[in-house]
Amino acid sequence: MSERHAIDRAEEIIHQAVDGMSPKPILKPVGNRTGPCIAWDDNRPDDRVQVHRSYQLTGVPGAEAKKLVRQARDAWVKQGYRFTSATADGDWADPFPSVNMRSKPDDFSVEALTGVVDRKTGDGLAAITVTSPCFLDVGSGKSSTTPSALRSTHNDERAERQVLAHSSRIYDALRAPHAPEQDDRPRTVQDADGTWLHHAWSTAPLTEDETFRAMKSAQEHLASAGWTVRHLKTRAGSSSIVARHADDDSIAQIAPSSTGAIRVAVTVPAAAVLRTDM
Repeated sequence: MSERHAIDRAEEIIHQAVDGMSPKPILKPVGNRTGPCIAWDDNRPDDRVQVHRSYQLTGVPGAEAKKLVRQARDAWVKQGYRFTSATADGDWADPFPSVNMRSKPDDFSVEALTGVVDRKTGDGLAAITVTSPCFLDVGSGKSSTTPSALRSTHNDERAERQVLAHSSRIYDALRAPHAPEQDDRPRTVQDADGTWLHHAWSTAPLTEDETFRAMKSAQEHLASAGWTVRHLKTRAGSSSIVARHADDDSIAQIAPSSTGAIRVAVTVPAAAVLRTDM
């Protein structure tokens, strides 16, 4: 798979959900990027990448947010996609439900959800996110160790401090030993949507009980530190964490792997870090 193919497929999945919606929303991009892979359930090389496409569904009344999520679910069901959320069809008694599915046959992760706008009225804001499987960019014409989506540039010191600070706090929360002999220096990458700092690393292999405690501790830390936390089911059935920090738009991904290690990746948009310093 190439990066271009992954982006085109992600956009196709998004439009499968949105094109037939009523009322018709306006797509506002909020998280479109290509970044290093977090290996959800395997132990293949870490030089793969993933495509993420995320849009808020704007231009419609807040009271319609839940309805838009239902319509996205119905459209994806017609495509034969399968549910991955713990409650397969979402908790529709919740004023802000979410739906998690995987595409067939190419296994893209798809999510439709609502965020809180006004709890008193039940108004929300719907969003759709699609994440590709991990892949080597076969369209780059380069070796697999330097995929075209990851073009190294000079590190921005403030962004690097920010990504390392987030990553260090997650490490402290996991309370698990760091895997030895891994190159976990932050990487500065550029794509069509901007410049990003990525920091990826993993713990040493853990037992099932240790993994459960570590993931629970990480979730509690993120929630208490102002991150918006979401859970995704991996193909192996374990639960991974994806979280967003509202202050600087950082994204954290924490996922158990089949080796027993917990893999962590933190992404900070360099421009957002610069704004917080102004």
